[in-house]
Amino acid sequence: MVNTVHAIMKNKISQRFIMLIPALWAALFDITITIVYQPESYWSGNLQDANEANPIGALFMKNHVSGFFIISVLWIGIIVLAGKYLPKKWLTFFSLFVLICHTWGGSSWIMNILGFWLVLIYICINSYLFLYCQNLYHSKQLVKPDS
Repeated sequence: MVNTVHAIMKNKISQRFIMLIPALWAALFDITITIVYQPESYWSGNLQDANEANPIGALFMKNHVSGFFIISVLWIGIIVLAGKYLPKKWLTFFSLFVLICHTWGGSSWIMNILGFWLVLIYICINSYLFLYCQNLYHSKQLVKPDS
């Protein structure tokens, strides 16, 4: 009985995590591309050369070279915790909101560096991933615990 309850709870957490996959992917992509494309002068110690549109991220970056890493880890933690504790009816909204925000952030880097067509491909991939995960989340095809 205890194993069955544990398996059901684990399955529900896994099912909720499926809705966070697109948001986490987009956030990690945006964070990574932001780090990779910072100017050399930033990494050499001129923190005022930080290139970040988000005022919170920019504030952290301009105060310490590890600031962006700290705020990024905190943000990923907030996404995971919100996904775990938000009411079910808000989970899809939250995931979509984070996905859109970070898709926009990542797209701004892609547009400036790689061009328009790769932005469209990136948006297409993120849209498909969201719909795929949403479909999986709402379908009951996830592995069920043994009875």
